[in-house]
Amino acid sequence: MVFDSTPSLFNNTRSSSSDPYSEEYGNAMIVRAHPLGTARANNNVNVEGARRPGLEPCIGLEFDSADDAREFYSVYATRVGFRTRTGQLYRSRTDGSVASRRFVCSKEGFQLNSRMGCPAFIRVQRRDSGKWVVDQIHKDHNHELGDVEESRPPILPQRTPTGRKSSAKVSSKSKLKFLAEVDDGQPCFSRSISFKRIKTGGDGGQPKAEPYAGLVFSSVDEAFHFYLRYADEAGFKTRIGQLFRSKNDGSITSRRFVCSKEGFQHPSRVGCGAFMRIKRQDSGTWMVDRLQKDHNHDLEPQTRTHTKSTTASKKFIDEVNGGLDTLDLSEINNGVRSNISQGNNIGSEWYHLLLDYFQSKQAKDTGFFYSVQVDNGVCMSVFWADGRSRFASSQFGDAIVVDTSYRKTNYLVPFATFVGVNHHKQPVLLGCALIANESKESFIWLFRTWLRAMSGCRPKSIIADQDMAIQQAIAHVFPGTRHRFSMSQIRAKERENLRSLSNEFKYEYEKCIYDSQTNADFNTTWNALVNKYGLKENVWLKEMYEKRESWVPLYLRGTFFAGIPLNESMESLFGIFLNAETPLVEFIARYEQGLEQRREEERKEDFNCSNLQAFLQTKEPIEEQCRRLYTLAVFQIFQKELLQCYNYLGIKIYEEGTISRYSVRRCGNDSEKHMVTFSASNLNVSCSCQMFEFEGVLCRHVLRVFILLNMREIPSHYLLHRWTRNAEHGLVCDVDSGVSCQELKSLMVWSLRETACKYIESGTTSIEKYRLACEIMREGAKKFCRQR
Repeated sequence: MVFDSTPSLFNNTRSSSSDPYSEEYGNAMIVRAHPLGTARANNNVNVEGARRPGLEPCIGLEFDSADDAREFYSVYATRVGFRTRTGQLYRSRTDGSVASRRFVCSKEGFQLNSRMGCPAFIRVQRRDSGKWVVDQIHKDHNHELGDVEESRPPILPQRTPTGRKSSAKVSSKSKLKFLAEVDDGQPCFSRSISFKRIKTGGDGGQPKAEPYAGLVFSSVDEAFHFYLRYADEAGFKTRIGQLFRSKNDGSITSRRFVCSKEGFQHPSRVGCGAFMRIKRQDSGTWMVDRLQKDHNHDLEPQTRTHTKSTTASKKFIDEVNGGLDTLDLSEINNGVRSNISQGNNIGSEWYHLLLDYFQSKQAKDTGFFYSVQVDNGVCMSVFWADGRSRFASSQFGDAIVVDTSYRKTNYLVPFATFVGVNHHKQPVLLGCALIANESKESFIWLFRTWLRAMSGCRPKSIIADQDMAIQQAIAHVFPGTRHRFSMSQIRAKERENLRSLSNEFKYEYEKCIYDSQTNADFNTTWNALVNKYGLKENVWLKEMYEKRESWVPLYLRGTFFAGIPLNESMESLFGIFLNAETPLVEFIARYEQGLEQRREEERKEDFNCSNLQAFLQTKEPIEEQCRRLYTLAVFQIFQKELLQCYNYLGIKIYEEGTISRYSVRRCGNDSEKHMVTFSASNLNVSCSCQMFEFEGVLCRHVLRVFILLNMREIPSHYLLHRWTRNAEHGLVCDVDSGVSCQELKSLMVWSLRETACKYIESGTTSIEKYRLACEIMREGAKKFCRQR
């Protein structure tokens, strides 16, 4: 099998690093910034008060904003002896607004060597009143706590946006006292950024800084925060531009931050040339090496865009290891992209790169297909599939995986793949795409284009994320196709929503999900579980129960999914070749390299099937029959079921006419029992375990009955052509399967083309083989002539 198991249900989730603060100093002076805002709790506790001994976060603690909660947790963390990061956020499915946020210990997760999976966190949830309340908390750490005075992450001066009232008034005396505490050796939450000159802006004398060539920052975060503030003061909005990587180790060597009106991909953009580029130094710092301040459009000084800029900065921090090169921060409002149908997360440089690649491929591969979505003259989503992928879809497109995991793992580009399972049980590519945005319209276009490229051959089942846009698009384009939710996404949600519950709950939860045999069993066990642990009002569990037919194994076993395990996710097709840090200039080369490796693995299995033979382990004629027909990988699955069937006892419990029913139970285990129904008139058989319906291979229970009936051959309709050695030769579907003449002709063209390509590959390895290939084709041509 080639499917990797998904990590354990309750491992720590991956969350991006986010430091909400920074500090500034100039050549002539140092400006120290401190969290002066307050976090109003039920007992009106402010942030400064969090320094006092005994004040700790607790369930029900209330804040005016998520920022206040973050500040409170940061101050509390410093007093206790640890550092914090901003964890995941969750959005409302109604309007997309942020509904809850997590703030975690900096050692949460395992992405860096310094992290050790610390479970400490708080989660705040937005109430209808607009307040943010702590609803989940875990205080225990799995590491030693200590003084973090010297290693506190940078702090950005917090400025109250226009129109927002501070949680509490902080007098000048309070500020002076706060600074005095720092000078007296209390924790100082500041670091430094060098400024060539510091000006006084119009906002109460707040320092105003301007970039210049040679300006040094200690991190990319600091540089980005600085440029956001500069843009806010100057009167323009920003976007994250290109990044550049080292050819030696692939590490990021420079980044560009640009005006939001840079480029021409969107009607609002006018090709503005303003930008700031930072370059990594040998010391680990980042220095401004290129700068353009002039804009080709009007500016709006003091536009008070700080609220949106702060939200945008959080977005960058979440994606600092691989955000979209042209993510338009000016179009983000409270974390939700506005005009999502018009937005485009694909940089214009990608279209030039891909179109050149497509044209070169079409010159070599007449079956190569590509399509570009155009909206108001702007290029949006892109789809492509070579002839090999289109042919594979005709054979193995009955169960597909639409992998859009880029949206969860911060890919540099919104790359998505259509993947199937071939007759060797290997993942096989059925098409690729770059998706402009995550709207319903983008996914509808994508699915329609894939369907058109595959001559209208609709899949029986699709595995994809459960996002509403994807669900609606699948229902619209593939009516009647079963949509199964991606297990990796469900695992991540489980880790987030159920991590604070006991191990006893986790055991009972998994037993309910994977061991329930009937609908009644599942409903009874589920209701007992939520009642026992007081989870009736858990929003996520409610939603998952309503969608149970799309992810609970009990409800999915009767649908063909090519045997992709229900509790696992298919491995990434491109593995290490394409990941969150793949740069633009290397994308095509790595894509081709990864695809070639996969196809080389297919060729090896083809060779093995042609030249190797599995050992027989029984004297049953049906084993010899299946060894002759099945590929090695599928025969191993069948052989395992055949060997296991000897551990079962079959008893006929019902017979009427040609219909017989058998109870098949495991010897010594009366609880493991299944019902097998057999029709002697048409040799149809069914089992309550539904393995054949799900995987396309007969189960041990049916094989036990076949042996009892002394059947020497398995009926042909239970030997799926897609699992046979000859699956790539001939057509899976025939004229009577509902395929149109045009579609059938396309399938024949792809089949013949692929067969011819194999002759060409073999025939060009030597002069002798070339002559042999020519002779074979001449003999074939003579036979065609005789058929006329």
